Amino acid sequence: MKRNHLSLAIGLTLSLVALQAQAQEAVDGQEGEGQATATTLDTVEVTTARRRAESIDEVPVAVSAFGESALRDLQATNIDGLQGAVPNMNIVQGRGSSNSVNVFIRGIGQPDALQTFDPGVGMYVDDVYYSRINGALFSLFDVNRVEVLRGPQGTLYGKNSTGGAVKISTRDPFEDQGGAVELTVGDYGRLEGRAYVSGQFGDSVAMSLAAAKISRDGYVTDPSTGKDYNDEDTAAARFKLGFRAGDDFTGTFSLDYTRQDNALTLGRPVAPLYSVNLAGGIVLLSLPETGEYDFRTRTSFAPDQGQDMTHKGAALNLQWQLSDAWTAKSITAWRKLDTASFIDIDASEFELGDVFVGVDQRQLSQELQLQYDNGDNLRAIFGLYYMDEQVPSHQEAYADDFLVWGATPISFLRTIDDDLSNKSVAGFVHVDWDFAPTWTLAAGLRYTKDSKDYYRTTSTFSDVLGNADPALAFSISDSWTALTPSLSLQKAFSDNMMGYVSANRGYKAGGFNGRANAATEISAFEPEYVWTYEAGLKMRSGDGRLSGRIAAFHSQYKDFQARVSEVINPNDPIPNFAFPVLNAAELAIDGIEFEGVARLGEGTLLSAQLGWMNARYEEFIDPRVAVNPALANLHDNVPFSPDFTARIALQHGFELANGSLLTIGGDVSYRDETWLSVDNAPGLRQGAYTVAGLFGGWDSADGRWQGRLGVRNLTDEVYKTDGQEFSSIGGIQTVYYGAPRNYYASIRYNF
Repeated sequence: MKRNHLSLAIGLTLSLVALQAQAQEAVDGQEGEGQATATTLDTVEVTTARRRAESIDEVPVAVSAFGESALRDLQATNIDGLQGAVPNMNIVQGRGSSNSVNVFIRGIGQPDALQTFDPGVGMYVDDVYYSRINGALFSLFDVNRVEVLRGPQGTLYGKNSTGGAVKISTRDPFEDQGGAVELTVGDYGRLEGRAYVSGQFGDSVAMSLAAAKISRDGYVTDPSTGKDYNDEDTAAARFKLGFRAGDDFTGTFSLDYTRQDNALTLGRPVAPLYSVNLAGGIVLLSLPETGEYDFRTRTSFAPDQGQDMTHKGAALNLQWQLSDAWTAKSITAWRKLDTASFIDIDASEFELGDVFVGVDQRQLSQELQLQYDNGDNLRAIFGLYYMDEQVPSHQEAYADDFLVWGATPISFLRTIDDDLSNKSVAGFVHVDWDFAPTWTLAAGLRYTKDSKDYYRTTSTFSDVLGNADPALAFSISDSWTALTPSLSLQKAFSDNMMGYVSANRGYKAGGFNGRANAATEISAFEPEYVWTYEAGLKMRSGDGRLSGRIAAFHSQYKDFQARVSEVINPNDPIPNFAFPVLNAAELAIDGIEFEGVARLGEGTLLSAQLGWMNARYEEFIDPRVAVNPALANLHDNVPFSPDFTARIALQHGFELANGSLLTIGGDVSYRDETWLSVDNAPGLRQGAYTVAGLFGGWDSADGRWQGRLGVRNLTDEVYKTDGQEFSSIGGIQTVYYGAPRNYYASIRYNF
């Protein structure tokens, strides 16, 4: 079957090439959709692929770029709105959390929000690295452009970019003058207000202020109380001060603040839940409901126990033009993330996997760059990077329904206080050399050293088992170094076509088992590494109406950091609460990606994205199998790696008699079967599904007024997006769902 899928993917891709209807990340071709009379596609410029501005058609990297209007047409209000729009990318709200994001690119990522796990996809805002997936479910309220780089970015972006990188660029106060005010209303009590204003004071100073207030009632209801969950209540603001001295010096100082006060994020249990009788045996508590999910879930938490987050930071970006050939850059940033989240992991009225997680993360980073361009055939970047991150946390686990003695329930509370210190230093160089007409050779190398110190205490309190305070206290330290080279060769076949081949190495730092509850579980796990080999072709038709990108890749991924459940002895179900982290697996991942956009006539835009991927384990060393051979088939499928992802979008603009513009558009996206956990438990699987959306927009003749109506998840598809697997604790397997069909209307005034 997979062979047929591959043949189909190759055949379709080659056919599209032959027709030249290929289109890259249409996305930003959509930048030109604002005029019904547009007959060509805009040229898209990106800044992230090689840390300098250049055309998306000229970089030897698979990159997708989304401007502000393209994001609106995607109906994306948060960063997870990119789901479906980038081939071989999975980006959804993280499991059980209203503020974390689960990102996988080309089968590589990290869904666990525990602070001892580093992400597998780098997240950046205005070139500042965000080191946690907590706080990374960004609201797109002040965005100029989003770029997604697929494949390892280890040379220029460093560690934890093994899958790729997502770069958000916010508005520039010099470039984005004026302002806008927007109001959105919709079902589920949706109410949003967004505003942006910018002004320039002479030639040297400009300031901007952006703010958003977003609220929406929950779409999951606890039938026993009638309270709604999975809501949103976000307030955010960003201030920027731009300054410059002539043409030789520019700088931007920014402050940002985000506050969330949300209810719980509830999922649905998909496996039997049970308690353990310490006198022998297990006690069944509940069976999972069958049939389609009706967005009704019980919880044991009180209505006022929710999920709070405060995320804020400051950054200073400076650039000096030292001479015609040399430019210096400095990026200094400080960030602070505070979360206080109750998470009902078992998604039931029972206290089995109920937890509180409070994180107080602080991060200071500094990057220095020296760029060289001789104006002819040689360009280079030299850089140094430093980051100091402190992540103390307090956690509580409530399990009063998990253990019983005969008919007597046993109260159980476990508390954890830990502190993680991360320090990372790196130096890098990247050179592009046009060694012959139409030929460019690029090579780079990065050296990274990561040092981590981890301290943890674990205490247990029980009315029957007794109290142990602390039951465990330990500290552990380790460090790792890595070299991440990159090499590419590109050829310009004509003014409108280029091809490239590349090899890139990615690295994700090692770490410690943040779920160690006994001395025997204290361990460090080693870094992950990936080599990706890629070939690509980028084309644009001579009349500027068609654009396309194709990339094929092969990745060798080793030392995959797998968090699994304890070793289960089928003859002894009494748990030991162990959750080992193993460098368990080596993977091979092959894929083909296509992105295209076509301007049809004067007002019609057609875009498409297609991804095919074959991700498989070449080995998975799982010590649990020796104890329980029935677990041998748990790793037949790589999580968050569907064989096919596809999307097609069409929109048409009608120019009205008064000069205003009416636009109607829609899209359909498809995602193949997806597994939602490292352990392939049957309930943690989502079958293939399709999601559609429609919108209509109106722009006044002078561009000042804009109105929009839209519907997302048009067919009211019920589909899983993420999952929790803690089977050894009461049989917990929980899945989370995408939002049901929802409508909205917005009005915007630009000035």
